Amino acid sequence: MSPDDTPADLVDPTRRLLLRASVAGSVLAVTPLSRVWATSERSLTLHNLHTGERVSQPYWMNGNYLPDGLSAINTVLRDHRSGEVYPIDPGLLDMLSALQDGVASQREFEVISGYRSPATNAKLQANSSGVAKRSLHMQGRAIDIRLPGTRLKHLHRAAREMKAGGVGLYTGSNFIHVDTGRVRYW
Repeated sequence: MSPDDTPADLVDPTRRLLLRASVAGSVLAVTPLSRVWATSERSLTLHNLHTGERVSQPYWMNGNYLPDGLSAINTVLRDHRSGEVYPIDPGLLDMLSALQDGVASQREFEVISGYRSPATNAKLQANSSGVAKRSLHMQGRAIDIRLPGTRLKHLHRAAREMKAGGVGLYTGSNFIHVDTGRVRYW
């Protein structure tokens, strides 16, 4: 437990993620992509390539995150291996919304990996040097995506220009990674 954690934060990861999202929103609001935050609604369209599921859902409206929208997105971004659903950091969703706006696309994000349970991450990490032992996927703070109609390098560059978290380029596997951790690039 860190000094900043309260008992309520430890019991309710959604509360902790909403607090992080407000900080992420503050950071992102000072970027050139601030026009995203001026809208009255934020929504995402996601296609989970492993389950075939899609969601097209508003998750924020008139200054508030929408519990039903977040829940629908959390379900589609669940660990497809275990079926475990975990709250996705709303700040990550805001990053995706800003990224989509930054590349001027209305297409759906194709999701390669959203939430990963610790057990799933450990199995993947044992079989690949490209999986972090303490991956932010396990905290609902990372996603691996591509955006049809947008060149991967262009998507990667736009994500880096936001200076809002970690951004990785995986050309061999045809996706980028974005997360709400510290700003870093690979």
